[in-house]
Amino acid sequence: MKYLIVGLGNPGEDYKNSRHNVGYTVLDSLAKKFGTAFSDKRYAYVTEVKVRGKILILVKPTTYMNLSGNAVNYYLRKEKMPLENMMIVVDDLALPLGTIRIKTKGGSGGHNGLQHIEDTLASNDYIRMRVGIGSEYNRGHQVDYVLGDWKTEEMKNLSDKIELAVDAILSFPHIGIERTMNLYNNK
Repeated sequence: MKYLIVGLGNPGEDYKNSRHNVGYTVLDSLAKKFGTAFSDKRYAYVTEVKVRGKILILVKPTTYMNLSGNAVNYYLRKEKMPLENMMIVVDDLALPLGTIRIKTKGGSGGHNGLQHIEDTLASNDYIRMRVGIGSEYNRGHQVDYVLGDWKTEEMKNLSDKIELAVDAILSFPHIGIERTMNLYNNK
C-alpha cells in the first residue's frame, strides 16, 4: 500500500529556514530518520521510505508554494493514488508555535498553497496536517514573518514538535487517520 506525503514549502536557499517551509522541514526530518535523501524529480524533490510493509512517497514541491497543486496532482496521478492516501503538511499562522492539527478535509484557511491544491484537484477532501508557526508579527508584516527565518529560540521549541509531526505521519498508514488525529491533534 502506498501513501503520498507532501510537505509544502519553497525551494532554494533563500527559503530553507523560513517558517513557510515547515512542511519541508518535517519531511526532511522523516527522510533523515530513515537514512534516505531527496532527488530532484519532475515538479518536486522526492524520496521513498518503507515502513512495516507500507510505502511512503515523500514529496516537496519545487513549483513554489502558490503553485503546489501542480506537483500534488502530478504525483497523485503518477502513483495512481486515491486522495484518502495523501497527507499535506503545511504551516499555519492561526496555530500557536508547534501545535499540530490534522483534519480530513476543509477549506484553505487563506493559505495559498492549500488553495492552489484545492483548485487543481477540484476538491478539499484530503488530509492535511497544519503545523503552527505562531503569529508574532506586527500588523502589515505577515508576509515578512511567514517568509522570515526561524529564530534560534523558536527552533529549540519546535524541534520536539517536528519529531511529533513525523510520528503522526508514520502513524497514519498503520492505525488510520481517525486514531492518528485522536493521538496527535493539539499536542
